[in-house]
Amino acid sequence: MDFLDAITLTGLTVFGRHGVFAHERENGQDFIVDLRLHLSVRQAAASDDVADTVHYGELAERVAAVVAGEPVNLLETLATRIADMVLEDERIHGVEVTVHKPHAPIPLNFADVSVTVQRVSHVQREWSEG
Repeated sequence: MDFLDAITLTGLTVFGRHGVFAHERENGQDFIVDLRLHLSVRQAAASDDVADTVHYGELAERVAAVVAGEPVNLLETLATRIADMVLEDERIHGVEVTVHKPHAPIPLNFADVSVTVQRVSHVQREWSEG
């Protein structure tokens, strides 16, 4: 069951302009992204070569580009865009993406608000359904 292996990236902080209010789009704010990739690390462990795994530095840059890119209204949309981009890599069987918005325009004291999506790759769905 190699698909139980995981690579986790936590706390990736990126400035973006997402939200339903005009001032959120104008002023922007930091968003924090956590990722958990489900994949096999067996080949990478055997070869000890970064080419045989998901390069988390390069992945972080691609995620940052999504967050810093085209604004969306909802965290749900942003998290789904990130998940879809991550699953473009065929080695990844599934992904969990959490997008935090710690400075959301809520007129109360709170520590954080976040949305988490979990997605399974198309290939993994076919395997589990077949």
